[in-house]
Amino acid sequence: MKAEIITVGTEILLGDIVNTNSQYLAKELADLGVEVYYQGTVGDNEDRLLQSIEESLNRSDMVITTGGLGPTKDDLTKETAAKFFNQELVLDEKSWNKIEIYFNKLGKIPTENNKKQAYFPKDAIILENNNGTAPGAILRKGKKIIIVLPGPPREMKPMFEESVKPYLKSLTTEILESKTLRFYGIGESSLEEEIIDIIKEQSNPTVAPYAKDMEVTLRITAKATSKEEAINLINPVVHKIQDKVGKYIYSDDDISLEDTVAKILVSKNLTIGVAESCTGGMVSSNLINYPGISSVFMEGCVTYSNEAKMKSLGVKKETLDKFGAVSEETAKEMAEGIAKRHNTNIGLSTTGIAGPEGGSEEKPVGLVYLGIYINGKTMVKRYVFNGNRQQIRLRATKTILNDLRLELINI
Repeated sequence: MKAEIITVGTEILLGDIVNTNSQYLAKELADLGVEVYYQGTVGDNEDRLLQSIEESLNRSDMVITTGGLGPTKDDLTKETAAKFFNQELVLDEKSWNKIEIYFNKLGKIPTENNKKQAYFPKDAIILENNNGTAPGAILRKGKKIIIVLPGPPREMKPMFEESVKPYLKSLTTEILESKTLRFYGIGESSLEEEIIDIIKEQSNPTVAPYAKDMEVTLRITAKATSKEEAINLINPVVHKIQDKVGKYIYSDDDISLEDTVAKILVSKNLTIGVAESCTGGMVSSNLINYPGISSVFMEGCVTYSNEAKMKSLGVKKETLDKFGAVSEETAKEMAEGIAKRHNTNIGLSTTGIAGPEGGSEEKPVGLVYLGIYINGKTMVKRYVFNGNRQQIRLRATKTILNDLRLELINI
C-alpha cells in the first residue's frame, strides 16, 4: 500500500511552526509496511488542497492529512476531503455531545462554530479525540482513502496510535522491519564505496545510508509477512556489512556513541576520570548523560589554563615550557594525572586549538591531541579537525569516545 502525507497550515509554510507531524507519520507508516514516496505542505486554501489531494491519490492509495480541523473558516481540511469524494457532511450527534462535555468541564459554553467540528460524511469512520475538540475521520471511496487528523501533535499522535494504526493493520498483511547500524570514523561516501556491491545487489532488504551529526547510519529494511521472516532477510546482509566495515560500527541499535561507551564502562566496572582543555567539559557531559554512570565516573576536570593543568593534574612545568599545552607530551601527562588523582582504570585527556584564532603553521587551528590511559598504558593520538570552533570541539569529543570504545573492546 502506498500513502502520501499532506500537512495543512499556512503557519507551517511560513516557518512559524516546525513540521514534526510528517516525520512521525512517515516512521509509523514505514513500520506498518506502508510505503511513503511523497510528502507535502499546503496552506489554508481549498483550491490548492483539492489539487494536492487529487495529485496524491492519482499516485497513491491513501492520503493522510494533519491540521485544518478547527472551528474557524480557514480550517477546511475535512470539508475539502469530503468535497473531493463528493460526500455530504451531516451532524454527528455523538461528536457534538462530546464537544459540549469537553467545554462544560472547562466551565465554558461551545460557540456555534464549534459545531462545525462535529460534521462528517455519513459513511465516514469518526476518530475520537481524547485530547482536544477536533475529531478525525477516515473517508473512503472505492479503493481510495483519505484520513484527516488534527494538527497539534499532542492530539494527532494519540489518535493515530489509538485509531488509525489498528485500521491500517487491518488493510495489509505485510510489515516493514528495520535494523540500524551506526558508524563513526568513516564518511558516508567512503562507507558506500566499501559496501557498493551490497548496495547494488539490494532489493529486499534495502540498504540506505544517512549522514547525521558527524556520524553515518545504515538502515537495512525488509518487507515480509512476519517479523521473524523479515529478520531472517536482514541478518545475512548485516553480517556481510560487518565483515567489510565492522570496525567502524559502534552500535546495531538505537543508541548513541556516548551511551555505547558508558554502557561498556559500567558493564565492565571500569572507573574513569576525564581531563579536558579544548573540549571544555563536553566529554564528561556526554558520558554522564548515561543513567548509572555514577558507579564508574569519578571526576570530570576542565583544566583550561597551564596553571590548572599543573595544579590539578600534575602536568610538569618543564613539559609545558618545552612542548606547549597543545602537545602529545601534555596530553599524556593530563591523562595519567587524572587517572592517578582518583586511582581510576582509565584517564582521558583533550588539548587542542579550537580557534578561530591561536593557530600557527606548526600548530594549526583544529589541531587536537587526545590522550587515553588504561591500566598503566598511555596512548596519545594527533588529529587535525575541520570546521568552526564548536564543530572542532564536537569532533574531538566524539573521536576520543570512539577511540576509547575501540580500546575497550579488547579488555
